[in-house]
Amino acid sequence: MLWSMIQIGLLVYLGLLALIYFKQDALVFQPAMERGFRATPASIGLGFSPLTLATPDGETLDGWHVPAGRGKPARGLVIIFHGNAGNISHRLDYLRMFHDLGYASLIIDYRGYGKSSGKPSEAGTYLDADTAWRHATQVLGFTPQSIVVFGESLGGAVAAQLAATHRLGALMLASTFSSVPDLGAEIYPWLPIRLLANIEYNSLERLGQIDCPLLVIHSRDDDIIPYRHGRRLFAAARPPKQFIEMTGGHNEGFVFAREDWVRQLDAFLAQAAAAAQ
Repeated sequence: MLWSMIQIGLLVYLGLLALIYFKQDALVFQPAMERGFRATPASIGLGFSPLTLATPDGETLDGWHVPAGRGKPARGLVIIFHGNAGNISHRLDYLRMFHDLGYASLIIDYRGYGKSSGKPSEAGTYLDADTAWRHATQVLGFTPQSIVVFGESLGGAVAAQLAATHRLGALMLASTFSSVPDLGAEIYPWLPIRLLANIEYNSLERLGQIDCPLLVIHSRDDDIIPYRHGRRLFAAARPPKQFIEMTGGHNEGFVFAREDWVRQLDAFLAQAAAAAQ
């Protein structure tokens, strides 16, 4: 009887290992079930241009370009990379915040998200980020020094990879993990996650390769990506760098939620712009 129970437990454990290994994509990438949009920038009074961007491997990315306010030269361009769930229609508050700060913005849906074609993958999201960068510099005409890259959660890992391969004006990471294996090992301490992981998103390693001004934003109350991940990223980065501590859960402590956070973000952007001149 005892041996039978041990065998059953072992089979269950091995089945769980197989599930984690073969279903990693579904655990990491969670596009909204509804592929359509709930809203567009026009819903909050922002003018915008819809974008359809072709990736080097034949996928089509959907996105928006929101220019700076009428009659005002843009302070620069913010490229926004969102988290692992939802699509660009769930990030209108970011577009509003950067517009109010005098920045143009560009936001895309990764492959497999929103109206973009394909299936998401780590390598694919890096290609998607490069595609957005090419559009920003070659089509929209922004200089690398005038471009700020903002990434939230998983999007922070995408942003860090882009910053490690291109010179840019500044990098901002909001509620970002140090790596997927690091986070997975904390969530499933009884499983050999580091051996099973084939998705890395190693932001911690990337930060050692980045020399642009960095802003790390994280909440002590983050219930999905612990605060220590943000502190670990900040410690690994080269100066100049700044940390903003927020409050609220992972989906509550957004940068735009309090005026003092936005003021700190604005001051960081002003310092980064001055350093780029």
